[in-house]
Amino acid sequence: MLKEYGFVRVGAAVNKLRIADVMYNVTEIKNILDSAIEKGIEILTFPELSITGYTCQDLFLTDDLIFGTVEGLKILKEYSQGKPIVFIVGAPLKIGNVLYNCAVSFSDGKIIGVTPKTFIPNYSEFYEARYFASAENLKLTHFSLLGEEVLVSNKLLYHADGYDEICYAIEICEDLWATNSPSNQMSVLGATLIFNLSSSNELVGKCTYRRSLIKSQAAKTICAYIYASSGLSESTSDLIFSGHAMIAEADGTIKENERFSFESSLIYSDVDVYRLTYDRRVRPNVEGVSRVDTPVDVYFTLPKKENALDKIYRKAPFVTSNPEALEEILNLQTYGLAKRVKHLGNTKMVIGISGGADSTLAFLICLRVAKVLQMKPSDVVAITMPGFGTSSRTFKNAQALIQCSGATYKEIPIRDAVLQHYKDIEHDPNVFDITYENSQARERTQILFDYANKVGGIVIGTGDLSEIALGWDTYNGDHMSSYSVNASIPKTLVTTLIAKVRDDAEEGIFKDTLTDILDTPISPELLPLDAKGQISQSSEASVGPYILQDFFLYHFMRYKASVKKIYFLACLTFDYPKEEIKKHLTTFIKRFFTQQFKRNCMPDGVKVGTISLSPRGDLRMSSDTSYMLYLKEIDEL
Repeated sequence: MLKEYGFVRVGAAVNKLRIADVMYNVTEIKNILDSAIEKGIEILTFPELSITGYTCQDLFLTDDLIFGTVEGLKILKEYSQGKPIVFIVGAPLKIGNVLYNCAVSFSDGKIIGVTPKTFIPNYSEFYEARYFASAENLKLTHFSLLGEEVLVSNKLLYHADGYDEICYAIEICEDLWATNSPSNQMSVLGATLIFNLSSSNELVGKCTYRRSLIKSQAAKTICAYIYASSGLSESTSDLIFSGHAMIAEADGTIKENERFSFESSLIYSDVDVYRLTYDRRVRPNVEGVSRVDTPVDVYFTLPKKENALDKIYRKAPFVTSNPEALEEILNLQTYGLAKRVKHLGNTKMVIGISGGADSTLAFLICLRVAKVLQMKPSDVVAITMPGFGTSSRTFKNAQALIQCSGATYKEIPIRDAVLQHYKDIEHDPNVFDITYENSQARERTQILFDYANKVGGIVIGTGDLSEIALGWDTYNGDHMSSYSVNASIPKTLVTTLIAKVRDDAEEGIFKDTLTDILDTPISPELLPLDAKGQISQSSEASVGPYILQDFFLYHFMRYKASVKKIYFLACLTFDYPKEEIKKHLTTFIKRFFTQQFKRNCMPDGVKVGTISLSPRGDLRMSSDTSYMLYLKEIDEL
């Protein structure tokens, strides 16, 4: 009856899955379909590559996964026989000799069409071109799949028999983000429904942008836009996925699911396609303008007058004062680690606490994970390991923070073990060199991993993005962990996040301790205390002010700016003397290039902002890359 009035019930599902476990995923898809049929959903989409998982990486190239995908599709095809629902799943398919990232549509025992992805992302954390070809390269219009000839094209229009206005088209993830999305043309050709199978990872602010993009596309194309993106089950190594599902309509209304769930989710909405087609009839520009294949070139000359830069750059580009954005960052860290802990059966989290900012933030995230997974705070095992440079201030703060939080407290001094180690390797303990420092860091790491083995847990790393960029960590010492929760949080943001948690806390020891930690100088505390028992070692005295180093890192990685331009921007932005900026920029370049060997084997850690230094994500770089080109540019400043 509803279809007679122009209504069609559409849905978006996010299936929990196991990466590369096709049979498990197919079973979950069938369970969701059963539920969707009960709810009267008529057309339903699942996320991108939902039958295998998006993060299979090089497994996409294996015969086992390719053949397993076809077996999974066979089960779904048989399942669809006689079922009152059209549904779309994502699958990697070999067509000819090439692999494509595809959306497969099923209806009543048939595969009615296959739509391959057009725009293949190959930047930052995305490297799909390693596995998949673009639909633009596809020469075939049909191919053999499960004993039948199936239509394949990125321009397929799926028409409902007897209901001319119910017509859908498909685009896949990056297709929407392209300047000229396939849905632009498909809506002109008659599609009133656009389904997007996506696998969009979360970053700070990306959810808001994604939502506005989908609402805008629905309004611009006068369509209903149905979007389903991969869920928390995909979160692995360096990325986190939230399972965002949306149904947006041309009038600006939007329906969404709740992100960050370990369970499958399903939303649906009744779309009035008659209203859409009416709006198209009364809007004369809906068919667009005639396409001009050959552009008309017009040239003009800019004036030669040099202007002063009328733009202010933020001193701390990674930092925001928006409480909602800060909470989103904390959530991304929390759910990234929660996925790993849950995958391992709610294993204990073992973490070293120094009383400094980095380990404090990582500890706070562990406590949040315990709450999310309904574990006990005591499942967080916090170990303080005082050494030669540990001050009474940081030790007392570490002790107070752990004990007032309900975490399991362990104190394991390292002095005797390290002195024995110095003796074993014939190092004079009165020589305060790199061996003196690194031996302590590696002793602490050994304790953490061995204790994690003892209690059946994993080691949570505490190092931040700034330290990773500068290599300000000990190789196979604090450089290593089972999961690096601060891996994409720079030093300037670490303290901001701690302050957010502090400000939200009730008055008491917990809040007071966080306040004192924020007031403590940044130090690795590896050198002996001074005569007054105070910290004698300052990180910023060695590597430069973190406010500057984070500024350099942001512009160098985010926009790949030249060092000359970075220097120019820094001189405009900061009050430091130009020679001092130049000195610290030189330090940044030297350390960034020479410490790549540490990043090439860094542990997993969720990407939160626009920058990641993971070799599995944004940064592909040889450990032996020369920095002389960049130093030459600095020397010429």
